[in-house]
Amino acid sequence: MPIETACTVIDGDTIRCGEERIRLLGIDAPEMPGSCAAGRECAPGDPYAAADSLFGLVEKGPLSIIRFKKDRYGRTLAIIRSGEVDLSCQQIKSGHAVYVARWDQDNAVRSTCPKAVQR
Repeated sequence: MPIETACTVIDGDTIRCGEERIRLLGIDAPEMPGSCAAGRECAPGDPYAAADSLFGLVEKGPLSIIRFKKDRYGRTLAIIRSGEVDLSCQQIKSGHAVYVARWDQDNAVRSTCPKAVQR
């Protein structure tokens, strides 16, 4: 079911729809400068290009969201689609995010785009 609320891109793997922050399931995109926590291995790449890529996908809309659970930061972990396009899979395919198996609830991303996650 498409959502009615306007959504904005926070970074390459997170959007905000109304008051809800939603993290794309199973991926990690490059962090904005100063956002990678000490001791954490963050995804390589250009964070601005990753955010721009996600923005382009969100803009195409309408979005549908399959919610799984909340993470420790209070974000909803979800599969988000723009039409038939799975945003997690597209961010991986375009090179703007990496697949992280431990963040993939029920292997939802792996089952949707198996070739992309095996790169």
